[in-house]
Amino acid sequence: MRSSNPMMNEKTFRQSRVQGLEAAQTMTAQGAATKTLGLLLVVIFAATYTWEMVANGSPQVSKFMYGGLIGGFVVALITMFGDIVINQTLTEALILIVVVVALFIFIGNSGLLSFGHIGFMLIGAYATAWQTCCPMTREVFMPGLPTYLLTHSHHFLLAIFLAGLLTAAVAAIAGFALMRLSGIASSIGTFAFLMIVNTVYLRWSSWTSGASVVVGIPFLTTPWVGYGFAVITMLGAHVYSSSKFGLALRSTREDEVAAKAAGVNVFRQRLLAFVISAFFAGMAGGLFGHFLGLLSVDNFFLNLTFLTVAMLVIGGMQSLSGAVVGVVVISVLLDVLRRLETGIAVNGDTFQLPPGSSWVGLAMIMILILIFRRNGIIGNAEIYWPFKSETTAEGAIKR
Repeated sequence: MRSSNPMMNEKTFRQSRVQGLEAAQTMTAQGAATKTLGLLLVVIFAATYTWEMVANGSPQVSKFMYGGLIGGFVVALITMFGDIVINQTLTEALILIVVVVALFIFIGNSGLLSFGHIGFMLIGAYATAWQTCCPMTREVFMPGLPTYLLTHSHHFLLAIFLAGLLTAAVAAIAGFALMRLSGIASSIGTFAFLMIVNTVYLRWSSWTSGASVVVGIPFLTTPWVGYGFAVITMLGAHVYSSSKFGLALRSTREDEVAAKAAGVNVFRQRLLAFVISAFFAGMAGGLFGHFLGLLSVDNFFLNLTFLTVAMLVIGGMQSLSGAVVGVVVISVLLDVLRRLETGIAVNGDTFQLPPGSSWVGLAMIMILILIFRRNGIIGNAEIYWPFKSETTAEGAIKR
């Protein structure tokens, strides 16, 4: 049934996430042996391929694969030994890595601040729900959908991919105007795009259920699903940043006039990065919907916008490593503060922070970072540990 309450508090959402992860773990328990065998084969293949890359002198590929193996090992440890709350926090953090890395693809390479990428998440989330949500009651929630979408469902992964393509197409149309702007005008333009998308989806009740909450979305985003998409997104960001297109866009970031004089088409390069980042942001929206098990337009607005931008700024705006570190640091911080908000027992007494302390703590951390570490925790560098860089440590500080 349709929920009449358009706003749901954070506690309700966190309970939904925990229930979703419990349901997903229950559904996958019977296939644990098969998945373990598959995971073992993947690890063996990755380790063998990595060894070949090292032997053939391809350090960048081998470093990325080693990093992927280490990340997979961490995810495996948490899923095996962590409680249900830790697992849902891990899943949420992995989804946010997809979003923040998508932001990095555009912001980090172009130098233009974007407030509109959560709008792409919104588009991707509902586009995925149109293909996977509640086949028996889809007509109740979204009666205006085309007949094909009302009567057919797609596989979870295919639905997320198609949602990403739709989001990229929307970004290409919107970017045709927005990417002609520079500086603060561009940032205001992306914020206006977010407002437009939010308003349209709130009023488009026949397709989105309007201000009501759409429930019945299957809980399919597990830690391993989130990890897989996080790795794919980071690989895509690395490939783009290392390509001639990424180099051309970074040249416009450093000196737009000089880049134009050198023959760089500023508009085209910005539009390309905008579309690519929107594609990954749209897929993240689909993951987020299948993580919560419900959708509300209000989930994808200012709170999530400022949170993801803060993660990128705190980690380092011009660094892929900084995007990941920012998500990890802020996710851990918010989880600790949320636990303190609910109260912890200390020597027989309950210590509890006032509601909203998590956002106050995030704001204070961001202020301190901007004062003492203006380029973020990583300082716009890339993390090479435990691998040895091809360059000196001093040369790795600045890209």
